[in-house]
Amino acid sequence: MPASKVAVTLDQQTVKEVDRWVREGRYPNRSRAVQAALDEMKLRLRRSRLAREAAKLDMEEEKALAEEGLADDTWPE
Repeated sequence: MPASKVAVTLDQQTVKEVDRWVREGRYPNRSRAVQAALDEMKLRLRRSRLAREAAKLDMEEEKALAEEGLADDTWPE
């Protein structure tokens, strides 16, 4: 996917920390550091959404649905 430029405003402490990461070689530049942070945030949000949805499941009902028809040895059409 092509990249787009976006202007962001960060507090001085955050900028200093990002610059330190770049100096240490953790990231090639500020943009990559910010992109990595956003990628991590997207992953966490996806995982938390999955966890919230999984918490809504009734485990007994899910087990019953999974086991439904297992005793029958015939192959469905």
